[in-house]
Amino acid sequence: MRINFYATLRQIVGRKTLDMDVPEDTTLRQLLDEIIQLHPSMRRELYDETGALFGHVHVLVNGRDAPYLDNVLDTILVPDDVVSIFPAVGGGCD
Repeated sequence: MRINFYATLRQIVGRKTLDMDVPEDTTLRQLLDEIIQLHPSMRRELYDETGALFGHVHVLVNGRDAPYLDNVLDTILVPDDVVSIFPAVGGGCD
């Protein structure tokens, strides 16, 4: 499975893309937990103190943002899915 990281998350992972073999019936939540095991500092970037995904973080599966997936973080992934993770992005003018 291909996981794409954007902005500051690339610095944590050390690369733009990570290819991972995931077992059958892996959920999006389990994939994120596996990424956190490999890169522990990702936890504070993705989850709040209650373990909920930050609202300003966007995790897309094949271009669909997690809140719009049928089972949100409990969505079952398939090996050819592409997961993209975007951190909060600031900027602009006042």
